[in-house]
Amino acid sequence: RWSLPMAMSITHRGTGIALSLGVSLFSLAALLLPEQFPHYLAQVRALSLGPPLIYSAKFALAFPLSYHTWNGIRHLV
Repeated sequence: RWSLPMAMSITHRGTGIALSLGVSLFSLAALLLPEQFPHYLAQVRALSLGPPLIYSAKFALAFPLSYHTWNGIRHLV
């Protein structure tokens, strides 16, 4: 049977893997892509994405970091 601690443990591992892959891919892109970061940021801004998509993307980036951090602190306590 599924329990809350088991689901939290699985989510903690998943967010840890996602964060590790995200940092690895971002650093690899920073090394290999020819332009500097402001160029790519300007390209994203030129897409004129709506606020719902922007806030969804921010949440998708912030949730794994927040969850993994707070669940790690909870585990240590």
